[in-house]
Amino acid sequence: MVKKVLHHIHAQPVGQRIIKTCIAVTLCMLFYVIRGYQSSDIPAEAAITAIICMSTNIRGTRENAASRFMGTLIGAFWGFLFLVVVPLFPELEQYRWSLYLLMGAGTMLALYSAVLLRKADAAGLAAIVFICVVVNYPEVESPMEQAFRRILDVLVGTTIAIVINSIRLPRKKLKNRVFFVKLRDLAVDQFASLPPAVLYRLEALLSDGAKICLVSEHAPAFQTSQIGNLTFSVPMIAMDGAAIYDANENVYLSTTSIEPASSKWLMKRLESMGVSFFIYTVHRDRNCIFHHGTLTEAENIVYQQVKRSPYRYYLDNDHFPMTDVVYIKIVGKEKELNQIKNQLQPAFDKMKIRAEIREQAGLENGRSLYFYAASATQEHAQKQLMHMLNQKEPGLEPHILVSRKGYRSENDAIRLMRKLRREYEPFILSYWLHKNEKNQETVPEKLPENVVPEQTAVLEESSNPLQTTEEK
Repeated sequence: MVKKVLHHIHAQPVGQRIIKTCIAVTLCMLFYVIRGYQSSDIPAEAAITAIICMSTNIRGTRENAASRFMGTLIGAFWGFLFLVVVPLFPELEQYRWSLYLLMGAGTMLALYSAVLLRKADAAGLAAIVFICVVVNYPEVESPMEQAFRRILDVLVGTTIAIVINSIRLPRKKLKNRVFFVKLRDLAVDQFASLPPAVLYRLEALLSDGAKICLVSEHAPAFQTSQIGNLTFSVPMIAMDGAAIYDANENVYLSTTSIEPASSKWLMKRLESMGVSFFIYTVHRDRNCIFHHGTLTEAENIVYQQVKRSPYRYYLDNDHFPMTDVVYIKIVGKEKELNQIKNQLQPAFDKMKIRAEIREQAGLENGRSLYFYAASATQEHAQKQLMHMLNQKEPGLEPHILVSRKGYRSENDAIRLMRKLRREYEPFILSYWLHKNEKNQETVPEKLPENVVPEQTAVLEESSNPLQTTEEK
């Protein structure tokens, strides 16, 4: 358990903010050494200021610095006033507790003054500076000098933080990494386009040479509509791992279909249960969709949403090659779908089928039940794609990017894009510290032994070097 925790800790990259904050704190300390450290100096305050002001970008640092400086002026003013007024009442020094009461009152004044000046963000800093100014009373010789030194400490910290944060640390672009990113982490659902800020960041990464593979549970038609005019150098993984699709050429490089005997069995069972369903096939690089049974109200809503797509063909007959069935989909309520799934579950292992229930976008409280081949998984597709890519460009490494909380708002997608930028272009120091460590979430570079020979044999027989026997 301890080893796992330590491995997870060491696997985290050292970010720009950590490195720059370390440098800023060191320079703050060295500043006081160079100028000749004096007993009244508090280098820690300059260092604390640098830590507070340091942000992920220069704009944030400037805003923090401005807030910090305003808080410092407020706190220094009330501290100076305290040091001037209290000595006028010598009897207070006989009762130490009375001084502490006055310090508490001064803290309240510092906080309230910041609020009145509409600088609520600086209120806490104002109180801290006030305490730093008055804490040594009555040993303070010059109130003006004491207040000035605290202001100087803050100026040192803010100046160093701004200067250091404006410097761009050397980075290393990892063009040998293939980043796997799930589309569900970038958009609210399959019908929604990616937010403009996300598209902008994706385009910048792609133009910079980053290899990004988008992964989706849905058909390529959704993916192509979501990404707009972006051009990817790496094919997509679609249909929850059942297909690898090249959006640039509009071709399926590979599909994993349900075995003919299993698809026949499944459709007969569903027919006997009185269940209507969609049959998704891939034929000549087109997604051909058949419907079996009477079209229900829920199915009609889904059909009306997607029928205009130029990447799909809806056909009104049951004449299709059984070898082309990539997956079968049932639309309905979650309770009904769970009942269907549970009835068929005992035969899944024998028939080499897996089932997934997911939310159906555009249908209130609707769900969809999907049946795939057992081997049609995202993990298998990632291994297969890496094998294809390494045949053309040896030495590529997979890197799976996961959003911890998933998509809740556009900010979550932007946060994931920033993470992708850091992983693609880490700092030299961070890369050097972690170059010998493997990411826990990566998949093997090569296919398992039971997959590679079969794929190789297919490559020799196919006219298209990227097609498999399951491709349509």
